[in-house]
Amino acid sequence: MDYKLVFAALETVCEDNISLLCGPSDLPYGAVATRLVTCMKQIQEHGRALEPVVASFIAVYHHYDFDAHTPGNGYRTLVKVLQSCILHIISKGRYIATNYNRAFFRADHNASEMEAYCSALCQLRALLHLAQQLINDNDCGQLYSLQDGELSSKFVQEYSSMHKACFYGRCLGFQYSPALRPFLQTIVISMVSYGETYGKQQSGLGMAALSLLTSGKYVIDPELRGAEFERITQNLDMQFWKSFWNLTESGLITGFNRIASSPVQVNLTLTVPPVPLRLSLASDNSLTATVSPPLAHWGPGPVHVRLISYEIREGQDSEELLALSRKDPPPISASQLPWVQRQPLSPWLIVHFHGGGFVAQTSRSHENYLRTWSKELSVPILSVDYSLSPEAPYPRALEECFYAYCWALKNCHLLGSTAERVCLAGDSAGGNLCITVCMKAISSGIRVPDGIMAAYPATLLTTDASPSRLLTLIDPLLPLGVLAKCLNAYAGVDCQSVQPSVENSTLSTLGRDTAILLSDLTQGASNWIQSFLDPSRTSGGARSLASSPRRTQSTGALRTTTENSTQSCVDQVEYPEGFQPLRSECLAFIRPTSCPIIKNPFVSPLLAPNNLLRGLPPVHIVASALDALLDDSVMFAKKLRDMGQPVSLTVVEDLPHGFLSLSQLSKETEVASAICVEQMRMIFQRENPTPSLQRRPRLQETYPNPSG
Repeated sequence: MDYKLVFAALETVCEDNISLLCGPSDLPYGAVATRLVTCMKQIQEHGRALEPVVASFIAVYHHYDFDAHTPGNGYRTLVKVLQSCILHIISKGRYIATNYNRAFFRADHNASEMEAYCSALCQLRALLHLAQQLINDNDCGQLYSLQDGELSSKFVQEYSSMHKACFYGRCLGFQYSPALRPFLQTIVISMVSYGETYGKQQSGLGMAALSLLTSGKYVIDPELRGAEFERITQNLDMQFWKSFWNLTESGLITGFNRIASSPVQVNLTLTVPPVPLRLSLASDNSLTATVSPPLAHWGPGPVHVRLISYEIREGQDSEELLALSRKDPPPISASQLPWVQRQPLSPWLIVHFHGGGFVAQTSRSHENYLRTWSKELSVPILSVDYSLSPEAPYPRALEECFYAYCWALKNCHLLGSTAERVCLAGDSAGGNLCITVCMKAISSGIRVPDGIMAAYPATLLTTDASPSRLLTLIDPLLPLGVLAKCLNAYAGVDCQSVQPSVENSTLSTLGRDTAILLSDLTQGASNWIQSFLDPSRTSGGARSLASSPRRTQSTGALRTTTENSTQSCVDQVEYPEGFQPLRSECLAFIRPTSCPIIKNPFVSPLLAPNNLLRGLPPVHIVASALDALLDDSVMFAKKLRDMGQPVSLTVVEDLPHGFLSLSQLSKETEVASAICVEQMRMIFQRENPTPSLQRRPRLQETYPNPSG
C-alpha cells in the first residue's frame, strides 16, 4: 500500500474528527469529546512527523534484503507495523466520525481505544527513531551492530524504561493476522492470571484452576491486563516463565492437541543409554570415530527422545527398541493388531529439535505439527528431549542433540528407516541446535545430514541491536526481558547446573488429592468474587505494581513519579525536539548478554568463522516478517550465500514467532507449516525437486547461485 495514501487518509480522519468534536456545544459526551480532540491532535502530530521518516526507510530498506526476490528485513517490518497501527486508527476514526451522534455509541470505550492506539503510535515513532540510528551507524546491508556495544546498550536501556502496556491491552496483536488475535489475548490473560497465583503453595492443576477464576477482571479491563503483563515481563522470574509454558505439557492440553492432529501408529518415548558410539568417517568408511555420550556439567547421562511415525515400520516394534521405552511395561505395538500392516523401512529420516528458548517445553508440546509432518512426508521422526537451561546450560543440550543424531544414524533400522536421506529440523532454539549439530558433525568428521530445515532460528544469542529486535518492545510472545533471560540461562549466567532426576515430569504435582484441589477452587472463587467487590484490588491494587504513568499534554509523553529514575535512560538517546517516548513506572532490569560463551560459534552460529560453516548441507530457513528474530535469519542466510553455501530463505507474513505450534489455529499458520514440509521434501527429493514449490502469494523464496 502506498504510504502517501495512508498518511493522507490519517490526516483526513484527524481533521474530520477534530472538526466534528469541536463543533456545536450541544454535542453529547463533553468530557469524552475533549479526550478525543486531544488524542486526535496528538495522532495528527505523530503522523506529520512520521511521514518523512517512513519515506527515508522505503528509499533504502531494499538494500538490507536477502536478495531482490526476497523482500524481508527488520526495517521493512517496522514500516509495516507502523502502517498497521495507522490503518487501525483510520478505521476507528472513521467509525467515530460516522457513529458519534448515534444512540448506542459507546463514547468512553471508543475514546479509550483511540488513546491506546495513540500511545502505540507514539512508541512506534520512538522505535523508528532508534532504527534510524541503526541505519546511520551500521554499514549498508548490515542489520546488526556487532561492533557497537554502546548502541546496543542504548537500545537495552531504552527498552528498560519505555512504556509497553499499551501493546498488551487494547492494541494486543494488531500487527498479526486477525485469526490469531483471540489466541494472543488468551495467552496474555492466562499469563497475568497465572502470575497472580504463582508462588502460592498449590498444585499445578489447582494453580491453573485458580488462574482461570481470577482471569475475569483481565478480560473486562484491558488497561489492567496490559499493565500487569508489562510488570511480569519487565523483571521476569525464569522459573515462572518455565512453569507457565510447561503447562502446554499437561495431559489435558496435549490430549486436545492429539485429538485435533493426525493420528499416528507409533508414538514412543525412549531413553538412549550413555554408551560410546563408533561411526564411520565421512571421508573414509574404513575408518571410524568415537562419539562420547553427553558429559557436560554432571557426567555421562541418558538422552530422552520421542519416536513418531504415521505408519508402523520394520524395526519400530522390535524388542531392542521397546527395551528403551520409558514406559514400563512397554506400550502394546500397533503391529500386534490384526488390521495393521507393517510397512518397509523408509529411505528418509527426520531428526527434530524443539523450540522453547532452551528453557522450556519438550517434544510433547510440539507433537501436533510433528504428527502432520510424519503423515505428509511418510517419514519417521525422532524428536530429542534435550536437557533445559538454566539447570543444564550450554553445552549440555548441544551434546545431547549431537549424541542423539549419531545414535539415530547408527540405529536407524530400529527407527523404521534406512537413513539414505536425513534431515535435521527445528524451530527457534531448535533451529539453532540443527545448525550447531551440523557444525559439530563437520568438525568430528562424521556424516552430515542431507539438509536442514530451520524455522525462525536464533543464530545470534546476544542482545545486540537490530531493527527486527526492536519489535521485542511490542511482541507478546518474545519481549526483550524474556529473550535476554533465556539467552543468559543457556549461557549459564548466574545459574547452577543441577543433574535432573530420572523422571523429569514437568507437571509432577498434578497428582494432589481431590480435597486439596477443591480447596484451591473454593479459594480461587472467593478471590475472584472479592476482586469485583473491592475495587482497590482490581484497579489500584494491580496498578500499584505497574502503574499507568501520567501523560503530559504538551508532548504526549509519560512521566514517572520519580523523574531521575528514567533521566539517565532518556539522556542516552536524543529524540527530535518536543518529542519523548512514553515512559513506564515499572523499570526493567535486563542483563546484557556479555558472557564470552555467547560469542562461541557453537552458541551463536552467525559469529562462526567460515571454516566451521563450510561443508554445511543445504539450509532452508523459514522466517516470519513479524518475528523479532527475523534479522537473525536474514543475516545468517546472507553469510552462507556469500560463502557459496546452498541456502534458501522463505519469509511468511503476518505471523508471530513460534507459528509452527499454532499451525491448527488459522489458515495462515497452516500454510506456513506446509511450506516447512515442502522444504523438507525438497531435501529428500533433491535430484527431482517437487513442483509444488512454485511461488505462493505473500511468500518469498530464493535459491541463490552457489557462486554467490
